[in-house]
Amino acid sequence: MRKFCVFAGLAILAPVVPLRADIIPAYVSAVPSGSNTIVTYDIDLTAEQNANTGDFFTIYDFGSIIPSSNTQPSGWTFSTQLVGLNPPQTNAPDDPSILNLTWTYSGPPLSGTGIGPFTVTIPGVSDDEVVPLRSGFFAAQGTLVVGPNAGTHVGNAGSIPIPLVVPEPSSVALLLVGTGMLLYRLRRS
Repeated sequence: MRKFCVFAGLAILAPVVPLRADIIPAYVSAVPSGSNTIVTYDIDLTAEQNANTGDFFTIYDFGSIIPSSNTQPSGWTFSTQLVGLNPPQTNAPDDPSILNLTWTYSGPPLSGTGIGPFTVTIPGVSDDEVVPLRSGFFAAQGTLVVGPNAGTHVGNAGSIPIPLVVPEPSSVALLLVGTGMLLYRLRRS
């Protein structure tokens, strides 16, 4: 009787549990190419969802890239912006002064795992250097394909490795000047 009650309870709760429909980007590699580095990602689509026209994923605060260095599978379009693109009801951290990368889908419904590669090239890393990584954030919008809400957009967010953002030389100079002025004022008081 006890087992029956447990199974009956689970059966009652099962319809309440929401299905997930996620596009999940995954870091693959950072490979030197001359004095630059090619950074590669793949995506996985969960079993409950497709990428439909207009679905996308954004990697936030990625930093500088070499213009027009992106590559992506057929049906995907690349764009950059300082703020967003954000799926509804997601709130990934986003510094409005650091470049975001977005890939948007425009083909027939797509499902599966290991979809890629999605690449960009970053400047200024020599062949013998290892690209330092830091924890960054992504957000994505997919389309639910099962259940009573099939056809609706679902947003998700998470963390992803991205290249370490190195400040521009002018920013470092400003930081040093500001620190020097602060130390001067503290010493005079």
